[in-house]
Amino acid sequence: MRGLQDLDQRIPAWAETKPLAQGEFATRGGGPSPHYTGHRQRLRTRFLSGGHAPMPEYELLELLLCNAIERIDVKPLAKKLLETFGDLNGVVAASEHRLLQVRGTTRKVFFQLRLVEAFAQRMAQARVLQRCVLSCWDDLIDYCRTSMAHRDTEQFRILFLDNKNVVIADEEQARGTINHVPVYPREVVKRALELNAAALILVHNHPSGDPSPSNADIEMTDNIVLACQAIDTRVHDHVIIGKNAESSFRTLGLL
Repeated sequence: MRGLQDLDQRIPAWAETKPLAQGEFATRGGGPSPHYTGHRQRLRTRFLSGGHAPMPEYELLELLLCNAIERIDVKPLAKKLLETFGDLNGVVAASEHRLLQVRGTTRKVFFQLRLVEAFAQRMAQARVLQRCVLSCWDDLIDYCRTSMAHRDTEQFRILFLDNKNVVIADEEQARGTINHVPVYPREVVKRALELNAAALILVHNHPSGDPSPSNADIEMTDNIVLACQAIDTRVHDHVIIGKNAESSFRTLGLL
């Protein structure tokens, strides 16, 4: 309803509008068309003919918003979302609660963003699963960034590997708060036994953006390593994902 009210304010009182096939508007009654008439189709044409590279982030976001919101100019909303969440990554990863606090955003917008996020994660995950993780480490980091870098709460994941270091499972073990996630070594070992895993890679994110390991991170990792030693399962690494960087326990000499 807010969107329709905004539309009424933008269109002169003498202008009468009707929806066209593409969700655009044409006016009749002798007045000029709204400035955004045909804008959606022009965006689609530019995207299909020239690709996404030359387009600014707000225009790509506009194209997505067009799938969720009809009839109004979505450019102001696209720019507001980017201003609120920083960039496209932040918009796509934003929680439903925070998204709906931005005026003009709807549950349909939230759905479209979650769908984009799901495609991105599945595509990144496909480059990791059933492959030797040690030979595709950069792909693993890219997948972890895509899945976790912009979350506003901590998430703890485990990649389970076979004896050839091929990823056999990628599972979220726990979700926490903005600066803590509970992880229980007994549950980690139990799942490793169920999957007959020979090795593990631990991954979690720091919503603060700083990937430096905390004392709690180091203690938790040591406890998991000790528990895994009892079942002859190796912990290859523990990777902490920040917003723009990541840290590796093995690289830091902590494993």
